[in-house]
Amino acid sequence: MLRWLAALLIMALSVPAAAHQQKAAITSVEHNPRTGLIEVVHTIPLHDAEHALRHQGKKSADITSDIESRREFARYAAARFSISAGGENLALKLLGTEIVGNSLLVYQEGPSPGRGTELTIRSQVLTDIWLRQTNRVNVGRGTSPETLVFRGGDRPKTAVLR
Repeated sequence: MLRWLAALLIMALSVPAAAHQQKAAITSVEHNPRTGLIEVVHTIPLHDAEHALRHQGKKSADITSDIESRREFARYAAARFSISAGGENLALKLLGTEIVGNSLLVYQEGPSPGRGTELTIRSQVLTDIWLRQTNRVNVGRGTSPETLVFRGGDRPKTAVLR
């Protein structure tokens, strides 16, 4: 289900202008009842991710063919995203990445506080590079997740894990 949702999100980001910065990222946050984990998938346009690495001083940022570039961006994205519940940060583990279409998917997971818990989310991926960057975070499964929208400088926002 999580991969199906990620594929759907990728199609939304894969527009003809993919060669230019999109200045938009989508993250899904879901509770997996089988594992008891919270699953996080960040969907970032490849061109934006590579541009971000160049902006940080990496001269040959090639996420498609250089695994170290991909890992470096994944660490950057993980550092600029956090979830807390009840005042405690969730220990999100960086699992890895994959490229699907014109997007880089960054996977994280951690212990889930369970459905019905209010989460406090901070999503500042790429907002240090582009002032117009918009990050949408969809919290929950199914057809009606709660969507939080973040821009540069935004404070953390809350949503209930469904």
